[in-house]
Amino acid sequence: MPHVDQIIAGLKSIADDEFTCDNVYQFLADTPVEVDSITNYFHWSPNFYTRNLIYKDERFEMMAICWDEGQVSRVHNHSEQKCWMTVPVGRLRGQNFAVVEMDESRGHCKLIETDSFELSDCLAAKVELEEPVHQILNLAEYAERAVSLHVYSKPYDRCLSYCRDTDTFKEVLLNYTSIGGKLCPNVSL
Repeated sequence: MPHVDQIIAGLKSIADDEFTCDNVYQFLADTPVEVDSITNYFHWSPNFYTRNLIYKDERFEMMAICWDEGQVSRVHNHSEQKCWMTVPVGRLRGQNFAVVEMDESRGHCKLIETDSFELSDCLAAKVELEEPVHQILNLAEYAERAVSLHVYSKPYDRCLSYCRDTDTFKEVLLNYTSIGGKLCPNVSL
């Protein structure tokens, strides 16, 4: 299995016009990461999953997201950015949603669950731009930590977060837990 630096080099070598959902998906599916090459990016928090930046340029960013047992993301989108992920450690479930009703002036949004998928053993997945709202879950029944490796193109620092209990949404700013393996100054785990 290739070192994470080889995967980054491979992603950088893909021409701009070829940096498509299907091509990057296939590259990640064919190139499972050597787990030992990303362990210095593993930071865990008992309170929430952690976002650990491995690489970033103007075209894409790569991060390791560390999930303790039972941790889940908010239901969110990716601000019209492309997203791919693999799960080299543990397993996760992805749940997709369709927006069936939206009133931006009131911050109101009604979602329904669509398909779900399981991720483990470095299987690749992609977020489709046609239906970008989803949630990632490390279900308690899995009884183990998980790490997902994410590639986002273009890098983004905000997204929409949805609350299904109140049928509302809002824009939220995104932060890193660590950059290059080092905890960010404002982070305490």
